[in-house]
Amino acid sequence: MPLAYRTPDHRFSNLPDFPFRPHYYTLREGLRVHYLDEGPRDGTPVLMMHGEPSWSYLYRHMIGPVVEAGYRVLAPDLIGFGKSDKLTKKSEYSYALHVAWMRDWLDSLNLQNIVLACQDWGSLIGLRLVADTPDLFAGVVLSNGGLPAGEPAPRAFGRWRRFSRFSPVFPVGAILQKATIRELSKAEVAAYEAPFPTGKSKAGARIFPSLVPLGRNEAVPDQERAWKKLRSFDKPFTCAFSDGDPITRGGDAKFRETVPGAKDNPLHRALKGHHFIQEDDPEGFAAVILETAQRAGV
Repeated sequence: MPLAYRTPDHRFSNLPDFPFRPHYYTLREGLRVHYLDEGPRDGTPVLMMHGEPSWSYLYRHMIGPVVEAGYRVLAPDLIGFGKSDKLTKKSEYSYALHVAWMRDWLDSLNLQNIVLACQDWGSLIGLRLVADTPDLFAGVVLSNGGLPAGEPAPRAFGRWRRFSRFSPVFPVGAILQKATIRELSKAEVAAYEAPFPTGKSKAGARIFPSLVPLGRNEAVPDQERAWKKLRSFDKPFTCAFSDGDPITRGGDAKFRETVPGAKDNPLHRALKGHHFIQEDDPEGFAAVILETAQRAGV
């Protein structure tokens, strides 16, 4: 097994608004995935997938309303983030591995009629899961993310990519705040910092922007295959991008034009906020999830 770092449990003590019990699954490689599992076990599963450099804490204000509506919420931490194990070398991460790890975890749960809610890297991985196993999914809600396949990198993203690789400091909490309109409390900023007490524990967070297949990238053929599958996905696919994200603005257009489940979907809307819409408009994001699930009949 690759050398991995496991954040000590005490780092996660007394996090604000995060009363959820941890669950764990061990991957074939021996790495441990942490996930939240809230709501009735026989409820329709809603899979909430986080991005970079956040973790399942990002969804803390959305889990309650969705559970109260009768759904089962699952929110994993990607390998390298949150309470999941973290490889300590950037070279040990790849896009394909992240998809394989989440596929392993998802298969272990034996779920059906899943509604995916995803943002940022949660969409890059989550939409690949949908493309690989479309029969498992009843619907999708996409916010501030996408499925790039070799397009040129926007200038703002290029700056972010360089910063993540070469900056001598990588202040995760401050990064979350910079891409959030709402002012986070000191305790909330600390909660985003909690998974990363050492420099090596941030290897996954630092390399993620470089793995995004914008420009020439080894993942482009896999992305093109995924898009081919999504062009026949006719279940409800709702785009709920924020109105203030400079990187993903306009990213919903390709989905609305090419994914059958998105073409005639009346639920598309703009949410109020910056990149991390889960912090700026959790009520709006949760409402779109419930409406999409209802449109899907689950």
